[in-house]
Amino acid sequence: MRGSLAIRRLAILLVIAALVSAAAPEPVDTRTARRIDAEIERIEDEIVQIRRFLHMNPELSNREFETSRFVASKLESLGLETRTGIAKTGVKAVLRGAQPGTAVAVRADMDALPIQEKTALSFASLNPGIMHACGHDIHTSVVLGTAMVLSALRDAVKGSVVFIFQPAEEGPPPGEDGGADLMVREGVLDDPPVSAVFGFHVWPEELGDVFVAAGNVTASSARFRIVVKGRSAHGAKPHEGIDAVVVAAELVSALQTVVSRSTDPTDPAVLSVGTIRGGSRFNIIADEVVLEGTARALSDANRKKIPEIMENVLKNITAAHGAAYEFEYENLTPSVYNNPELTAAMIPTLTKLLGEDRVREWKPQMVAEDFSAFARKVPGLYLFLGVKDPSLAQMAPLHSPTFSPDERSLPQGIRILSHIVLDALEKQAVPDKEFAGRPAARTE
Repeated sequence: MRGSLAIRRLAILLVIAALVSAAAPEPVDTRTARRIDAEIERIEDEIVQIRRFLHMNPELSNREFETSRFVASKLESLGLETRTGIAKTGVKAVLRGAQPGTAVAVRADMDALPIQEKTALSFASLNPGIMHACGHDIHTSVVLGTAMVLSALRDAVKGSVVFIFQPAEEGPPPGEDGGADLMVREGVLDDPPVSAVFGFHVWPEELGDVFVAAGNVTASSARFRIVVKGRSAHGAKPHEGIDAVVVAAELVSALQTVVSRSTDPTDPAVLSVGTIRGGSRFNIIADEVVLEGTARALSDANRKKIPEIMENVLKNITAAHGAAYEFEYENLTPSVYNNPELTAAMIPTLTKLLGEDRVREWKPQMVAEDFSAFARKVPGLYLFLGVKDPSLAQMAPLHSPTFSPDERSLPQGIRILSHIVLDALEKQAVPDKEFAGRPAARTE
């Protein structure tokens, strides 16, 4: 049922897109499209080398010092207005077109993960225990390539393009601030004022396919920590203590069950306990057990509801056993929300560029992505690009030590972003077609 509803929503968007397309200028004209292709062909080898350099030299969140310097040097060489040090190691560059217009932004994330690479690639990570296992090296290379292409087509740019290279998408280290939210707070979208923002993520599906949907496309994320406090006793005399292990076991089962039974099944929510630590010896009743985990939700309504549900469960189960508890709950990243009007306006660009068979319906995932901070500030569109080698039956998933995107996705990604950016600026050059001022996100 949920799949059929999603298909109907995509069909409605296609109808809206057709209406938008009929009233707005054609997507990128043939001459400009040929220029884009020629520029991509000219820089393709360089972009592959950039990607391999980044892959060999991964850096963790808020520690992207060399990556930031490298990216900034490439942008400065294009003559772009470049600023560094945003949200610690972030980079921003502005391309001002030859024609007047508004501004749109394109974002890439730069950080890697604490994973030991096992790909056996000739350009595998040189930094032990750190790997670009989520494709951020591809993202950075594609957006750099898009900056190169559009710089060469400056005469065709109606307005400005802001290129955002973001640190700490995977989350800043404990006790530190960072990521997209900090970039927004430091004004990365304000000068020039951005009317729409675009981003994408590599996805382990067929090479060249693009997945798109309006509304919530990824989940919000939260982190929780529960300390169950019992009373120690000899393992042979459990009645003299309060067994924190037993209480914790009931909590794990109850928490996951109550969330699935307290939320609408058509509006997904997920709670997972990732770690359990407690006890000191095999024959001693544990007096304390620590549970840590994550909660995910698509809607803001469920995002607010989950900690309330958890608190009720904790209160009742611990009280029944005479135990106590401590509860910490931290909301991390909101859901990424694709602006419906912006999504509908860009579908004609994608279908003309790729063909309808390559523009596929995206089914919302419970992964999290802090692009949401940008898309809640201004209308946003976040796409997913297939990077699986067609000769493979299956590709290693994101965050795997063997994750290895097909490098043929690099020119494809540059081509897609170049067309989207130019067409968005063209559409907004027409009266009453600006996306600014329309709701950036659902806020229920």
